[in-house]
Amino acid sequence: MPVHPCDGVLVMDKPRGITSQEAIHRAKRWFVRGTRIGHTGTLDPLATGVLVLCIGRATRLAEYVQRMPKVYAATFRFGLESDTDDADGHILTVTAAATPSLGDVENNLVHFRGEFLQAPPKYSALKVDGRRAYAQARRGREFSMESRRVTVHSLDIVDYSPPLLRLTIKCSRGTYIRSIARDLGSRLGCGAIVQELRRLSVGHFDVSRAVSLEADESTACGFIRPVLEAVAELPRVVISSNDVARFRQGLPVAIDQGIGEFPEVAVMDGEGNLLGLGASATSPAAIRPLKVLS
Repeated sequence: MPVHPCDGVLVMDKPRGITSQEAIHRAKRWFVRGTRIGHTGTLDPLATGVLVLCIGRATRLAEYVQRMPKVYAATFRFGLESDTDDADGHILTVTAAATPSLGDVENNLVHFRGEFLQAPPKYSALKVDGRRAYAQARRGREFSMESRRVTVHSLDIVDYSPPLLRLTIKCSRGTYIRSIARDLGSRLGCGAIVQELRRLSVGHFDVSRAVSLEADESTACGFIRPVLEAVAELPRVVISSNDVARFRQGLPVAIDQGIGEFPEVAVMDGEGNLLGLGASATSPAAIRPLKVLS
């Protein structure tokens, strides 16, 4: 039985066939009862790979992990459509649809690189009129999903063996790979669904350093990484030992130099411990607390 509380970040390799919430529920056996655990980006039941868990104090920093770019290995299948836009939904064959050539695929993929508006799938956890979209879709209710601006940093073909297209995709938070498959299939006139999906990384959290859900407590706890890694993409500022108490009280403190144009920084003590997050105060050489970790 777990006997020690934990604080930090744990990268899990989520298996196929369960929701992210189910994965967290099963992971709770690794920790002391009552330990706070939160994930930082839902994976569909069909999807596998990186699910970053924030544990203990790190739960207060989950939003910073959520901001990090994601990398996926995706397999699209042409000639099919589904209500969920993936292989887990109700499948329909697109009759009389011609198989697209590699050139056609490449010419249409240009519309899914860079910044663009994307309509999320109706079977998603987003809320519409205060209710989860997937719950309304299951009840057969008619509604539309508002398009959102997303960014695909890179989208590369790994292999095309019709009807399967394998891709590597690096994208921003909020990008739905299922929507890319759906919209690509629509542009090509043949339909497309996500057949397989694996999240390879979230920021610097890579699947090669992820723990299996089948691991025991000792193994899982060996994979826990410091709280500081949740804000690894923020610049760091070290404050003097005399100012630590002041910062923890929510008061601005002086620093050796300004933080420039950075809206947020990770604030450290001289021993490398994360105290919280800060931003520029009125003075260019002072920093005010935004979030203080106890």
